[in-house]
Amino acid sequence: MRIPHGTGNWGDSVDGSGAKPVGWKALLWDVDGTLAETELHGHRRAFNQAFQDAGLPWRWDGATYRQLLAISGGRERIRHFLAQHQKGPVSARLVESLMEAKQESYATLARSGQLPLCPGVKRLLSEVARQGLPQALVTTSSRSAVAALLEGHGPVLADAFAFWICGEDVQAKKPSPEGYERALNRLNLASTEVLALEDSPQGLAAARGAALPCLLTLGDDAVAAGPAVTSEASPWWQAARAAVNHLGDEQKPTTVLQGPSCQEGRVTLSWLQRLVEEEWADLR
Repeated sequence: MRIPHGTGNWGDSVDGSGAKPVGWKALLWDVDGTLAETELHGHRRAFNQAFQDAGLPWRWDGATYRQLLAISGGRERIRHFLAQHQKGPVSARLVESLMEAKQESYATLARSGQLPLCPGVKRLLSEVARQGLPQALVTTSSRSAVAALLEGHGPVLADAFAFWICGEDVQAKKPSPEGYERALNRLNLASTEVLALEDSPQGLAAARGAALPCLLTLGDDAVAAGPAVTSEASPWWQAARAAVNHLGDEQKPTTVLQGPSCQEGRVTLSWLQRLVEEEWADLR
């Protein structure tokens, strides 16, 4: 493993802190639930539309869909659900038919711009881009779903990412670290030089499996759910370097659930540097 390079050429800080954050050299973003609020209001609606169009009786409510999020991948999710609610073997043809219809419905939603970015995402993307640091996507979503989402938010968002690692690019989806390992190879950087942004147990396991420090953005809905997410009775997120509700902006300040205090009310470059320094300290 390569060791951290030390001081990078960052120039002046853009986050208002006056500090010059150094050390990490790239940012890897998950998509669903991290980059944009796509799960309940995008993917779930598209699955339900596919069921309706096929004349099937199932409709996934929010609670059901949150449980199904433990299954990575749309086809895998459909297959798992059918195995529990149908007699006999699951039809591969039905799975593919439902998935095709779901993808079409989701693409329509995403291209329309109805699926908002999570709080603070646009701001942090811009701050990192102004420092000239590469950013990339690592997701279990299909390439077509990612393209539709980015199209719905205009060329500025699409141009922010150097490359995408999508579900069809790997043999094993999250929680496998394969996607992140591929991204590190593309970047030609050590894991200690890169940060991952995630929102789920599978994503966290994938990032940590690739030895990446990981910031979790759990979302306001997840935090509001209470002890099932944030108590010591459910400690999956404690394996992250830090956990927040979201990245924060002027209207919606960040709430830190784990990690260093965020005095400015938003995740900044210098705050992310503190996470990297903590990671290095633990490795010494």
